Amino acid sequence: MSTCTHEHLIKVMKYHLKFITIIVLLLSELNGLGQAKERNWMLNGHLEYMETVWNQPGSIPWMTMGKVDNRLDFKWYPGDMFSFHIGGRNIFNYGQMVYEAYPSFADFSSMDVGFLNLTKLWVSDSSYFFYTNIDRANVQFSKGNFETKLGRQRINWGINLIWTPNDIFNSFNYFDFDYVERPGSDAIFMEYYTGMISSVQFAFKIDSAEKITSALMYRFNLWNYDFQTFAGVMTDDYVAGLGWSGDIKGAGFTGEASYFIDRDKFPDTNGVLVASASINYTFRSSIFIQGSYLFNSAGTTGKAGWGSSLFLIIDVSPKVFTLAKHSIFGQVSYPITPLIKGDLSSIWNPNDKSGYVGPSIDISLTGNIGLLLTGQMFWGEGGSEFGDYGSLYYLRIKWSF
Repeated sequence: MSTCTHEHLIKVMKYHLKFITIIVLLLSELNGLGQAKERNWMLNGHLEYMETVWNQPGSIPWMTMGKVDNRLDFKWYPGDMFSFHIGGRNIFNYGQMVYEAYPSFADFSSMDVGFLNLTKLWVSDSSYFFYTNIDRANVQFSKGNFETKLGRQRINWGINLIWTPNDIFNSFNYFDFDYVERPGSDAIFMEYYTGMISSVQFAFKIDSAEKITSALMYRFNLWNYDFQTFAGVMTDDYVAGLGWSGDIKGAGFTGEASYFIDRDKFPDTNGVLVASASINYTFRSSIFIQGSYLFNSAGTTGKAGWGSSLFLIIDVSPKVFTLAKHSIFGQVSYPITPLIKGDLSSIWNPNDKSGYVGPSIDISLTGNIGLLLTGQMFWGEGGSEFGDYGSLYYLRIKWSF
């Protein structure tokens, strides 16, 4: 990089550090004021640094990328019936992966798929970029058995932890492990509780292409299982789905399925069925195991690769969590000590014989500071589902407040 570019990078980092310093001072002052009297608001978030190393397939040199990420969530409760929530992320990425691997990384990362554009790319150059994304901005009203929420929010209709075909409003990329809050939608959500454990929900979402996703859901309990069923539209499709959550002899058993039919070709075409089932169990020794299976009737039994676009998939659809017809997931985790947790997860495509393994060690350094060491290791032939990614290794230190 040129001297000018280096100076620009240093200037951007200084601005970012100044912003973080102001936020920390503001939090300290607000918390001090909050101790003097009972407050009707909350302000929390996190500040983290993560380093990524990418070992690409073949003999291509390794690449690195650094990320500074801070999140703020503000919630205000002015009365018994209303509440307000605004939250977002400030992210600064820099390094080789920005300018060598994905020259359009900044544009894709700062793309807002909501009806309102609440993402701002402040600055970008050949080797770094800095942007802000507001993923929560809503007001909620609750009275008796009824509640409604308007604005950018997360509408979570998924049940499983890995693949969620019922999550037609806010599907997410499983490999984006660092975004635990998950994306939001510009939507209206309403729920009426018809009983202690039953309710009717309605949601309406509009995206940046002015396409609508809207559905009505009924949740109820039967045979000691929680069930849900819904019907509506998802952009260009009619959609209907169902899901369940219960247990079999102490093992958690969950599942969900959705059926999509192209609205323009209905009723002269077959639809697409996406279904997932999961089972999990925690042993007395605290070892946790989980297994999941995903079926996509429109998937291929051949090579199911996306190319090398793992980092650029931001608008995930429940119709295409994967291009494969069959996928299998497994996970085992164990608290090695009260402060150290080990985890190993894996995905296997039984048709093109490609796969993924993700080992991780999560260390609690203090009550609110954690260190994560993790990897995403992919293998398979070129063109297969996981054959073009290589391996990625991450080191993250995170302070939550």
